[in-house]
Amino acid sequence: MFVNRRDVQIQWGDCDPANIVYYPRYFEMFDDSTSIMFEAAGYSKQDLVHKYGLVGIPMVDTRAKFYVPSTHGDWIRIESRVESIKRSSFEVKHDVFKGEALAIEAFETRVLVGRDPADPNRLKSAPFPPEIVAKFLGGESSTR
Repeated sequence: MFVNRRDVQIQWGDCDPANIVYYPRYFEMFDDSTSIMFEAAGYSKQDLVHKYGLVGIPMVDTRAKFYVPSTHGDWIRIESRVESIKRSSFEVKHDVFKGEALAIEAFETRVLVGRDPADPNRLKSAPFPPEIVAKFLGGESSTR
């Protein structure tokens, strides 16, 4: 399974008045982590648009479990991976570590979306290209 790891330092603007990361900021980090994971696998958003005719990979569901808080100046490691792939939807899991401790488990469901061939003004789910399935469900890892 392809896993992308990245280190993130918590910034002042990520925190609330109690100096704890304001939870929506984590969801921005997870969205970035999904994009970075695709790029690390060799599929930038531009590749998806141009090569596969997609318009995006919108999120249709998300949730997180928070275990350990982080504050300004802390370093966290986000490990992102595609857990499963269906015809056009897929599940992403982000494990966030603060030191060796699992701080957050986050989950996303996303869908590949392209233009509807019958009506280009409408969007329609698109099937996952087999080479992308093979890349994400294969055995490689990446660190950025």
